[in-house]
Amino acid sequence: MTPVRWTAQAQADLEAIRAYIERDSPHYARLMVERLVGAVERLQQFPDSGRMVPEHQNPVLREVLEGNYRIVYRRLPAEVQVLTVTHGARLLRLPEPPPER
Repeated sequence: MTPVRWTAQAQADLEAIRAYIERDSPHYARLMVERLVGAVERLQQFPDSGRMVPEHQNPVLREVLEGNYRIVYRRLPAEVQVLTVTHGARLLRLPEPPPER
């Protein structure tokens, strides 16, 4: 299994998504967060299952789609780093990734 590490930015993104949806429905906010986390958990078994991020065409930079959201991650030899979770309609702005180990 490949370890998965959420960056601070990705954790903040997930919390912001939860808070936004929760204004209308705490129930659906919880369900969406569970779906997003579940999509990331699958990367432990299948770290290369996401597609390359079209805007960057870098095989290390990948994404999985869950509902209307893009989960962008870096596939490193020893781990998966979740970089950001963003709505698909928004312009993708990636945080500067940490150097490879």
